[in-house]
Amino acid sequence: MRNTDHGGRYLLLRSFKYWDFPKGEVDPGEDPFAAACREVEEETGLTDLNFAWGRVFCTTEPYGAKRKVARYYLAESLAGEVYLPVSPELGVPEHHEFRWLAYAVAQSILVPRVAAVLEWAHQIARC
Repeated sequence: MRNTDHGGRYLLLRSFKYWDFPKGEVDPGEDPFAAACREVEEETGLTDLNFAWGRVFCTTEPYGAKRKVARYYLAESLAGEVYLPVSPELGVPEHHEFRWLAYAVAQSILVPRVAAVLEWAHQIARC
C-alpha cells in the first residue's frame, strides 16, 4: 500500500480480467517472506518496501484445481515508480495493467478470495 494526500492506496495488478496483489511461487529452500519481496520486485520493480506492521501475513483458503494457498504480507511502498517488467520465462510482462486504488474501488473489482485479503490489509493499515 502507499499513503497519499488522498488517503491510502493499494497496488493491484491485472492479468486478463483478474485483479490481484503481487504474488508468486516460493522457490525451493526460499523463505516465504524473501519470496514475497522478490515477487514484488519482479512484478512491479518496487524495492523500497517498509514492513511497518512487521512480518504479519494473511493466507487464503485453498483455491484452484491445485488447491493452492496464497500468503500475503502488508508493506508500505515509500517510493519508486511501478512498471511491469518483462518476465524472462514468458517473454512478456506477467500483468497487463497496474493501479493504485482506494479501498472502496479496490473492493469493487476483486474476487471474494482477494477482497478478504484487502479487508485484512485495510484493518491492519487503518487507512
